[in-house]
Amino acid sequence: ASRRRKMRMPNRGIINALKDAYKEGDRVRLVEMDDRQAPPSGTEGTVIGVDDMGTIHVAWDNGSSLGVIYGIDRCVKL
Repeated sequence: ASRRRKMRMPNRGIINALKDAYKEGDRVRLVEMDDRQAPPSGTEGTVIGVDDMGTIHVAWDNGSSLGVIYGIDRCVKL
């Protein structure tokens, strides 16, 4: 199944909480990502921003730019 079919739209409160928690320039570490092209777990990166779908956009240190999708993928703030 694709990531989009499993994706559930978070409510406004969750999106606002994500935007408060993950600011541009914050450093994160990937815990898991449900994508065959995902960076390896443990990869670190810099937050670019959070969009209105709740996706955390990250410039991963390995050059990837896949976003962390709320409810599917997980990262932790460093």
